Amino acid sequence: MALQLKSVLARARDCIRIEAAALAETAKGLGAEFVETARAVAATVAAGNKLIFTGVGKSAHIAQKLTGTFNSTGVNSCFLDATQALHGDVGLCAEGDLAILLSNSGQTEEILRLIPVLKRVGVKLVAFTGYPESDLAKNAEHHLFYRVRREACPLALAPTASTTAALALGDALAMVLLEERGFTRDDFAKFHPAGNIGALLLKVRDIMRTGDRLPVAAETVTTQDAILTMTRAKSGSIALVQAKSGRLTGILTDGDFRRSALTGPDFLQKPVALFMTKNPKVIAQDALGVDALRLFEAHKIDDLIVVDARGRPVGLIDGQDLPKLKIV
Repeated sequence: MALQLKSVLARARDCIRIEAAALAETAKGLGAEFVETARAVAATVAAGNKLIFTGVGKSAHIAQKLTGTFNSTGVNSCFLDATQALHGDVGLCAEGDLAILLSNSGQTEEILRLIPVLKRVGVKLVAFTGYPESDLAKNAEHHLFYRVRREACPLALAPTASTTAALALGDALAMVLLEERGFTRDDFAKFHPAGNIGALLLKVRDIMRTGDRLPVAAETVTTQDAILTMTRAKSGSIALVQAKSGRLTGILTDGDFRRSALTGPDFLQKPVALFMTKNPKVIAQDALGVDALRLFEAHKIDDLIVVDARGRPVGLIDGQDLPKLKIV
């Protein structure tokens, strides 16, 4: 089969335009039923109950994806296999839960058979469909409708525009509720401890060195004492502070130490303040790890002191730690 450049691109663009049109029509058609569904979901979450997503075929894949999306935003959700539900799995449902049933036609046999079973348990229903006049829509308390004039499939058989619209509508519901609940980046990070998302949302306090690994000394100590403190902490730098206030006044790095040796044979007995780098770059412990990375890259530094609101050192980020945390 020869794939000609112009014809292939024309077909691909036509497919995308059809799906884009479905999204535009769905967005335009949003109304009171979407708001009512959002309120029902919010009430379910507030009551400590869970969302149950179910579907058959391609709708099942959309349901599983939306389950993951809601879980990742702190909403207790699960996927229910529509077939297995009729053979015992409906046991995961409880009174007060809210079931979101996906069926493009609204006439999927397995979904319709599930309706009375869920209602008997005391589960409220959301019809998630493209057909407001379907049996699914008629038997549900709440509704999520998407508008699809035609599928992108040239045979009008493979679910394409309908699954795209359903996914986007489910995402819209999740994002509306996320914002309404005041869900923050910190909250999101709690549910994504691994992978790139978790790494990007790490706070400085989560990655900084503290305790015995944070070398701190008064700026009045000798260079020798400062180096010994650095060595004990196995660090390439030391935070130097004002003796009385504890406020950071400078940093001594390995590079500063080497340069101090050029000042004469008695350099070890001289005050470390003579060789420290004054007013070093610092960062707050509530900043993101990526903010620390930007400082490392922008200023070509190897170590970064973490300070509290009063300017006192509370941690240290060694540039060698960043690759291990996969922030880089």
